[in-house]
Amino acid sequence: MSAEKDVISLFEQNKDFTVVEITRLLGVSKQLVHRILKRLVEQGKLQKLGLPPKTIYRKGNGIGAVAHKNDLTEEENHFLKNNFLMITEMGEYLEGYPGFVLWCSRRKLPVEKTLREYRETFSRYTIYKAKDGLIDGTDKLLNTKGFEAIYLDRLFYLDFYAIERFGKTKTGTLLHYAKQGQNKFLMNILLREIKDNIERFLIQHKIDAVGFIPPTIRREIQLMKFLQTGLNIQVPIIQIKKTSGIIPVPQKSLSKIEERINNADNTFTIPEVRQYNKVLLIDDAVGSGATLNQVAKRIKAKKTAKTIIGLAVVGSFKGFDVITDV
Repeated sequence: MSAEKDVISLFEQNKDFTVVEITRLLGVSKQLVHRILKRLVEQGKLQKLGLPPKTIYRKGNGIGAVAHKNDLTEEENHFLKNNFLMITEMGEYLEGYPGFVLWCSRRKLPVEKTLREYRETFSRYTIYKAKDGLIDGTDKLLNTKGFEAIYLDRLFYLDFYAIERFGKTKTGTLLHYAKQGQNKFLMNILLREIKDNIERFLIQHKIDAVGFIPPTIRREIQLMKFLQTGLNIQVPIIQIKKTSGIIPVPQKSLSKIEERINNADNTFTIPEVRQYNKVLLIDDAVGSGATLNQVAKRIKAKKTAKTIIGLAVVGSFKGFDVITDV
């Protein structure tokens, strides 16, 4: 019996195995086991779960066998790799074609036809991006009812959080799972995706100070703190403090814009005493823009900045779409 058949027979017991366990049980080298496992995962016969050194393998669902037969053009594969990401309920990171095939398979949709429809839908959102790749959300903010005044001078997104029918964008997916799962692996990928754009933004807009919107809920690994450290921005950082009552109430739990404005207006303080010309406020996700706008109000009230620009990693598309799950 070949080593590959030996490996397959192990998983017929419906158990999970690590590379070390397989190596010990079969008495073969780790290099050979890694090669066999890689091939079996591509074929859909096994699933790879977790990250080193805690990676485990278990019997697969067969989806990989379909994904392995890739008849798309190089350009189509490049498009999917750059723009589509699926993270399964088992924690599999499926970027590009494999993820798209699984997404289609679960909905019983033809891959080639659905890809054309996805690209058509995607292009309708792309037109909102400027040459620098940013989305200007200023008009959406100005046209949102409920604000007593608009204190932000401009508002931008790096990407939309989701698009119609197909759900979260690649950036939206990374942000959601990185934040909710407190996952450093995904946070690092997200950081690589956004770092160059933010650095260019700082130069183009002549930003001389930056503020990071602090989180409401305590987590062991805070996404915004991770991004702040990773970006390592070489301008002064304005301190923004988040306060709350006995029970912290996150913005995402509030469905009415009046509640979001009131929450933001009464739970942020700015102890900053220095003065700047142009300040950039960075947040992870923007729906109504209430948090950024009310923080800008506090900053301008202290005359800390003449101009304040908001920049979100992701933002909602139309009107006041509440982003409730990040």
